[in-house]
Amino acid sequence: MFGLCVLAGVLVAFLMMPMASGAGAVVNQTTDAMASMSSSLAKRDMPQVSTVTDRDGKPIAHFFKDYRVETKPEEVPENMKSAITSVEDKRFWNHGGVDWQGTMRAMASNAGGGSTQGASTITQQYVKNYLVHVVAKNEVDAERAKETTIARKLREAKMAVELERTMTKEEILTGYLNVVPFGNQTFGIGAAARTYFNTTPDKLTVSQSALLAAIVNQPGSLNPETNPQDAIQRRNTVIDLMTDPHNRYVLTKEDAEKAKAEPLGVASPLGRPPNGCVGLGDGTTDGFFCEYLRDYLEKSGIDDDKLETGGYTVRTTLDRRASDAAKQAAEKQVPTQTEGIANAMAAVEPGDKHQVRALVANRDFGNNPSAGQTAYDIVSRVQPFGAGSIYKVFTAAAAINQGRSIFDTIDVPPSYTSQVFKNGTAPYTVSNAEGVQPGPRTLQMALATSPNTAFVKLEEQVGLNNAVDMASKLGLRQGMNGVNSSGSTLDEDGSNGPSQAEAVKRNNRGAFTLGYTPTSVLELSNVAATIMSGGKWCPPTPVEEVTDRNGNPVPLKEAPCEQVISPQVAGQLAQGMSLDDKVGTSKQAAQAAGWNRPLMGKTGTTQEHKSAAFLGATPQMAGAVLTYADGSRPRGICDSGGDAPPFLCGEGNIYGGKVPARTWYDAMMQVHAPLPVVPLPGG
Repeated sequence: MFGLCVLAGVLVAFLMMPMASGAGAVVNQTTDAMASMSSSLAKRDMPQVSTVTDRDGKPIAHFFKDYRVETKPEEVPENMKSAITSVEDKRFWNHGGVDWQGTMRAMASNAGGGSTQGASTITQQYVKNYLVHVVAKNEVDAERAKETTIARKLREAKMAVELERTMTKEEILTGYLNVVPFGNQTFGIGAAARTYFNTTPDKLTVSQSALLAAIVNQPGSLNPETNPQDAIQRRNTVIDLMTDPHNRYVLTKEDAEKAKAEPLGVASPLGRPPNGCVGLGDGTTDGFFCEYLRDYLEKSGIDDDKLETGGYTVRTTLDRRASDAAKQAAEKQVPTQTEGIANAMAAVEPGDKHQVRALVANRDFGNNPSAGQTAYDIVSRVQPFGAGSIYKVFTAAAAINQGRSIFDTIDVPPSYTSQVFKNGTAPYTVSNAEGVQPGPRTLQMALATSPNTAFVKLEEQVGLNNAVDMASKLGLRQGMNGVNSSGSTLDEDGSNGPSQAEAVKRNNRGAFTLGYTPTSVLELSNVAATIMSGGKWCPPTPVEEVTDRNGNPVPLKEAPCEQVISPQVAGQLAQGMSLDDKVGTSKQAAQAAGWNRPLMGKTGTTQEHKSAAFLGATPQMAGAVLTYADGSRPRGICDSGGDAPPFLCGEGNIYGGKVPARTWYDAMMQVHAPLPVVPLPGG
């Protein structure tokens, strides 16, 4: 009796005194926050799931540290309130935040051991869980909030009393149900209802509510997925407790027996959505887009921590129809399981904003290489292989920008030894690809037939530096300035530099116009979008809008658009590339697809046939395809044509007009089917 009196005196004194400095001050700050917390404040502060949707608002991905779906008091059914109070705090509706009888009994029984167990009210548990799962910034803070000491118990009691003075019982109970863990990385009743029953809290049955109340007690050992027998036993115990006549909501004995007779009914698999970009289920067209979005948001002011806790809704630019069409075309030409060959495609819509509509590959985005998956973004990031003769576009653009016309005649010798560029210490000699005839032709026809010798000569005339700078201006920003010559991202201190652009310039590499350097498929697509946008470069954005948990717009720190070449130069360049599907290197693929609308296009192939690409655009959509050897021992790619997929071989025979062009035309035929025919600019 004496011991109980001492403990009671300590408790009363503690509750009446202000918090001390130091660690107590930190707790006092938390107390103040808890004391002033209303349902709106809780909604703002509670870690929430961020949802990513396509352009039409259909969810494609979720990001979270804790899977939590905010629930309002009116959305919690009476049977859930009864279940949780019956098992966790039967005097909840009557006490003032602390169950004095239970607390004194627990403190007396544990006084000798220096810790307290049991007797926590729901209000106290709300405080503790809020401190652990919301306030704590790291594991150390979380452990301090959970320590089983009398001091922690007293602080917790003080906070609970303060909380009861400023919030209603309904708000406290809902707040508790929103923050408490239910196992399987699921927090709060809203997420638990979806995870275990694929439903919403307001639709929970008696047996479902009882099971969730049971899980709260021991979410690990009572996991209904792995330990169903113990879970159902505990559930039935909760149901029996719900028949107590002292409950606010009393379950009849008859209804209790019916509820106990029901199976667990847990969803299989559990209804919790995948977290992040890997493992998006059947949405295999979304993984690469999702990963690019995550990187883009981080650079634009929403880092991973904010994304995983902020409760944002991110409506993206992903066009489901375009993405599905591109995915089908990529896999048709190079099936997913094709060993050692990747086929990646990006699509960007020209205009005032360069909105990314599709980022796909024959590979799926995931962690199972044996299933043809990769967890590396092979579509938006710079890849180790080049796009070949597509880079001739940059030399042509530099020439037009200096006053040349696409109808100017240029010389096409069968071979050419440069007096400007070097191959190491030796003179740089280049010849044309097989089938390319020598002889003078217009720059427009040269872009269609792609003679190497003509563009090396033209590169001498316009200046290598100008051609390299043009590539960066038109869209190869990361590819030229953000990576080194091997395609690796430059360190902030530049220790692994120089950049790819600087290396080309320093070493006077005339082969730049032949496209040997590492390339990003997305950036290549954005080059075409820049040309089709009248020479205006914009960052390829995957974002339509971002709103916070309250529906308010969230501004992003996106790079501004730039007028990099004049509309007249852009129009001439588009017209200069307008013959590729008619008399150029993609003619056969265009005819096979039934293409019949104006287009600017360019094919490209690297010297050893380890990669090939196609770049094409209409005023409505721009896109690029890169087909390359992505294995650990890359070899040449052989394209036998017809229905047979490509394969790795010795010397290789793939060209940009084969797999890449066929992929582009197949996809873009579907994308453009409902769109009107629009002429190219500059005509």
